[in-house]
Amino acid sequence: MTENILETKELAVEFSPRGKKRVRALGGVSLSLSRGETLSVVGESGSGKSTLLRAAMALIPTSSGGVLLFGRDVSKLSPAELKALRRRCGYVPQDPYGAIPPALSAIEAVAEPYIIAGVKSSGEERRERAEKILYSLGLSGERILNARAAGLSGGQRQRVEIARALMLGPELLLCDEPTSMQDASTRGEIIDALAKRVKAGMSMLFVTHDLLLAAHASQKMIVLKDGKICERGAAREILSSPKHPYTRALIEALPKLKF
Repeated sequence: MTENILETKELAVEFSPRGKKRVRALGGVSLSLSRGETLSVVGESGSGKSTLLRAAMALIPTSSGGVLLFGRDVSKLSPAELKALRRRCGYVPQDPYGAIPPALSAIEAVAEPYIIAGVKSSGEERRERAEKILYSLGLSGERILNARAAGLSGGQRQRVEIARALMLGPELLLCDEPTSMQDASTRGEIIDALAKRVKAGMSMLFVTHDLLLAAHASQKMIVLKDGKICERGAAREILSSPKHPYTRALIEALPKLKF
């Protein structure tokens, strides 16, 4: 029997901006993610992708529906139990500029989760593991590893951010536009590095607005529109034979190469 790492059931999230009407960010989203599987979530800005990731980790309150994380209902967990489940997850937020402690070097920032989680290790062990992960993502060299956030490019910060999320060896990785600041070559390196971890048993929820990238990164895809799933299925089948008009519009908007 396949083990579901993450399930959402008719998940809905509403926000109440001050002085404004309630806004529904998610409207009844149901999905499941098995161990060793990648699911891409695709949609335009404002479609609810980031909200879905944050709700999946119980980082924001939900209006209705439920979330099962490693088979447990997050709404029924104590703060300590929820903290323990989150330690089995890695989270890559969309903004790499605010996710890295400015006072730490790149390698210190990547090693920090070991210290926060209380993992028994020497400074040398932490540095060795952090360096290995950074290398797998295409970052190496003393100048870069010892640079603080202000001395790194946006793409380099993004890779440091991913490395931080991988430091504890997560069973589930939740990525919010993790390659948005990469060029084509480094984007491929990152996807390949993450794919190796998925092959080894990690599960990944991969948020992107790029349908081509989603099809490269995942076996399955859901397309969000206005907080609801308008299409789901095998990623490459959706790309080649979209059923929903919105999905077709997204594909038609992809840049066409001319020679």
